[in-house]
Amino acid sequence: QVQLVESGGGLVQAGGSLRLSCAASGRTFSNYAMGWFRQAPGNEREFVAAVSYSGGSTIYADAVKGRFTISRDSAKNTLYLQMNGLKPEDTAVYYCAASRTLYSRRNSNQYDYWGQGTQVTVSS
Repeated sequence: QVQLVESGGGLVQAGGSLRLSCAASGRTFSNYAMGWFRQAPGNEREFVAAVSYSGGSTIYADAVKGRFTISRDSAKNTLYLQMNGLKPEDTAVYYCAASRTLYSRRNSNQYDYWGQGTQVTVSS
């Protein structure tokens, strides 16, 4: 089992920045690829970004590429999502997830563990 707890969400004006954190406990953090997903009201959960088990490979959704950066710190068992240039359409609950597949994945079905989510609201 892996327990994931997100933090860092909040209310920010358009153009602002936030950094989300996801603290992992339980199994060895470095054995999992990690991802961020988000879900806005009335929408399906969508992929945001993912990083491989080693941190050497990352992938992003087109909507956030160039604005968001995913990273991981294995010494701290923590995943991050640095979000810059935030837009109102980025408003959603953001979830971190862990995948036993080791490599970055876009499909939520390939993730085994999920956090409870943290709300990000971007005002115009």
